[in-house]
Amino acid sequence: MSHAESSELVATPDAAACELPKAYEPRAVEAAWYPRWCDAGLFHAADKTEKDGKGDGRKSFSIVIPPPNVTGALHMGHALNCTLQDIVVRLRRMQGYNVCWLPGTDHAGIATQNVVEKQLATEGVTRQQLGRDAFVQRVWDWKKQYGDRIVEQLQRLGASCDWSRQRFTLDDGCSRAVREVFVRLHERGLIYRGEYLINWCPRCHTALSDLEVEHEAHQGSLWHVRYPLTVPELSEDEATAHESPAPSPQPSAIIVATTRPETMLGDVAVAVHPDDERYQSLIGQRVILPLTGRTIPIIADQRVDRAFGTGAVKVTPAHDLNDVRIGNDHKLPRINIFTSEAAVNEHGGVFAGLDRFEARKKVVEGLEQLGLLEKTEPHAHNVGHCYRCKTVVEPSLSPQWFVKVQPLAAAASAAVRKGQTHFSPKSWEKTYFDWMERIEDWCISRQIWWGHRIPAWYCVKAGEAKGACPPLVARERPARCPQCGDTELRQDDDVLDTWFSSALWPFATFGWPDQTTALKTFYPTSLLITGFDILFFWVARMMMLGLHCMGEVPFHHVYFTPLVRDPLGQKMSKSKGNVIDPLAVIDRFGTDALRFTLAALSVQGRDIKLSEERIEGYKHFCNKLWNAARFLLLQLGAFEGDVAAQCGPDADPVETCDLALADRWILHQYQQTVRAVTKALEAYEFDTAAHCLYRFVWHELCDWYVEASKPRFRGGIAGRQATLKTLVDVFDGTLRLLHPFMPFISEELWQRLRVAVGGPAAWEGRRSLVVAAWPPVTKHPLYIKEAKLFDQLARIITAIRTIRSEHQIPPVQRLAVVLRTTDPTMQKVIGTHGTLLRELARLDRLEMRVSKVCEGPMAAAVVDGVEVYVPLRGLIDVDAERARLQKEIEKVEKTVQGVQATLANASFVERAPAEIVEAERERLAAAAAERQHLDAVLARLVTTQG
Repeated sequence: MSHAESSELVATPDAAACELPKAYEPRAVEAAWYPRWCDAGLFHAADKTEKDGKGDGRKSFSIVIPPPNVTGALHMGHALNCTLQDIVVRLRRMQGYNVCWLPGTDHAGIATQNVVEKQLATEGVTRQQLGRDAFVQRVWDWKKQYGDRIVEQLQRLGASCDWSRQRFTLDDGCSRAVREVFVRLHERGLIYRGEYLINWCPRCHTALSDLEVEHEAHQGSLWHVRYPLTVPELSEDEATAHESPAPSPQPSAIIVATTRPETMLGDVAVAVHPDDERYQSLIGQRVILPLTGRTIPIIADQRVDRAFGTGAVKVTPAHDLNDVRIGNDHKLPRINIFTSEAAVNEHGGVFAGLDRFEARKKVVEGLEQLGLLEKTEPHAHNVGHCYRCKTVVEPSLSPQWFVKVQPLAAAASAAVRKGQTHFSPKSWEKTYFDWMERIEDWCISRQIWWGHRIPAWYCVKAGEAKGACPPLVARERPARCPQCGDTELRQDDDVLDTWFSSALWPFATFGWPDQTTALKTFYPTSLLITGFDILFFWVARMMMLGLHCMGEVPFHHVYFTPLVRDPLGQKMSKSKGNVIDPLAVIDRFGTDALRFTLAALSVQGRDIKLSEERIEGYKHFCNKLWNAARFLLLQLGAFEGDVAAQCGPDADPVETCDLALADRWILHQYQQTVRAVTKALEAYEFDTAAHCLYRFVWHELCDWYVEASKPRFRGGIAGRQATLKTLVDVFDGTLRLLHPFMPFISEELWQRLRVAVGGPAAWEGRRSLVVAAWPPVTKHPLYIKEAKLFDQLARIITAIRTIRSEHQIPPVQRLAVVLRTTDPTMQKVIGTHGTLLRELARLDRLEMRVSKVCEGPMAAAVVDGVEVYVPLRGLIDVDAERARLQKEIEKVEKTVQGVQATLANASFVERAPAEIVEAERERLAAAAAERQHLDAVLARLVTTQG
């Protein structure tokens, strides 16, 4: 019995397994199998026991799911990610590993709070009116009601997670781990609190990290504003000195260029480059700040870009990151002019109370009235938006908690350079290294209520004034302040960035900080499959904190999934109306068809262009497999007594002498497929594995071998038995290979097969494909010579079928074919296997010649040195056929010329959307290929002489 096999059986179809329905209905099959797998505990992973530390002796393979937001609904990104994870997980489970795929969800602080606040708004209530405790309870209630929707949808995709280990980033275990990491980092000086310029979302009322800001191109304006120079008061001597000679002319103002004129209300200086000759005489002077009456200095700083605008820039340290650095170096004050809602505060004078964008209009109007607006010109620049609500973010000074990440990033970079963690595609390593080298400290505090509250307390009486007691960072609430002894303490109101808790996911989920058996068994995890868009949000942070807390990388391999786009290569969005809903697709075509499509299109480093037509194509693939199973089960049902049982997995192998050429060929092709699929999957080349399986199942197994087996099933008992046993073995192995990609249909057919071949007793221990053994990869291929012979015959048959198709000869019309070759080996092969040729090519007569063929109109082809002639007299009008082909060629030629003219138009190529240009190029390539094909067909119409 194998590693995961027992005598316990999953519920299986009854003895009427041979009566497979004509049509494959995905819904009925999929709805039945998933609960059976779960109820049987087939997805459960075993921890190593404390007693021997080995568990059941199997090697562990572990993977943690990228936790989807509890607010989320299944989209194609989820479907792709889940599918690829499940393919690997099912493969490893069948290969004998102790597989743990740990599922869970993320509390998604900002997103979830927004959802519940919108729900409250419909009731006319705000979270502030509810109060913190009541609001948090309301979010928990929402989570209990709706939080499992995404989990149920993942299960519809067939995700074979160990659901007994399901975690939530706010459950007690994860919360304890978060507090532990926070305290440890603080004790090591890697977490600190300070006032810095952060990204502030006026809608969500919280700080955002740099990664949570999405920059979008915006066509704005560049305003050139005159800042009048102050007139210095001169002493009597200075006044006399200036009377003669006449002083050189001085400008009356310095012109400053800005994209945000409203923030000038908080200006504290004007900066110029020290080497800019235009302004050297003005450095140290003061200007009058328009609309405020304040005066501010003109300073010199190397960071000023002389090429931007006028070369003179306003300095607003409370509202611009670059200005903060200039302000710190020049010891300038900071004037914050905005409220938390991004309205102008009391520092804005007459503009107080205005929204920032309304204030911009009023400031510009005021400058125009004063004659201080020199000019306005168009200016394209990037504007930061909140990644959750899309509101324009506002740089703002605020006390926040930060992680000092440089030491952590250095270790995480080194681990990848040393090969402790590998990226696929490898090209992402450069992006990772570049970001790690430029990394800024991570702002981890958020001004919301849903999340992990920061484990820091303050003395209420002392407050946070200068000289007050510092915050008390602790795992649990302190009894009193160790500095002043006061017992009245207030916990910090902020919560931690959601990404802080999810960065602990690979080890917190297994019980850390306790050294649990699960942690010892499954950490480091084997693989992470995730989107490249969260390389910095999540992957890099898991690397940093995993190494810091555990001393080991959190995963040995990271596979970055492609981006799923629409058929034209555009990003899917609701606004464009091009979103493909995976649940709707599953309802139409079935889960297996969607999964196989996503795998087949997952080329490393290339985005996926997904269409429903592609998915429908793989639904047809499911039907093809289903029909092949019907054929096999009907053959099994046709045998009497215990003959079918002799085809079971434990039956004696068939004698080689009883195997027909087609039997040996399919065994060879199957063996090659096992090798290729296994190699591709272990290299995470999902598309290669899927295409290999598709080719084998559709073309080799169904199109060739099933058809080649039919004459054998009409023959003697020994041949029938040998071919049936071969077909059972190959079909059994094929279903195992398909199972990671198409778990539902493969399980359904496999269970019916095992009932039909002797019943469960003949398959003792083989209770489900989930835990069935993966087909072994043999070192030495069998039947190489026979496979080559069959391939040669197949090419001849294909040539005959092509001629039939090209000339529109009905399939029911049997043909007479003449084959001519002087090769004795091919003559022998054709003579020996003439029956196979006649059956598969649907021939009425097959003639073998070494001399020239008889006179008459024929369609001809040459295959491996064998001339193939199909006499056409009586089948078609050859002259009319030539005319038809010539007309088709002329039609295609017009298309080629038209598309060539379009692509030769430089204006079209430069101005048309890239996807339209690419579509025209593809159209040209298709037309050219069709022209070449028609030319070849016409050339094959020959008239031979006797």
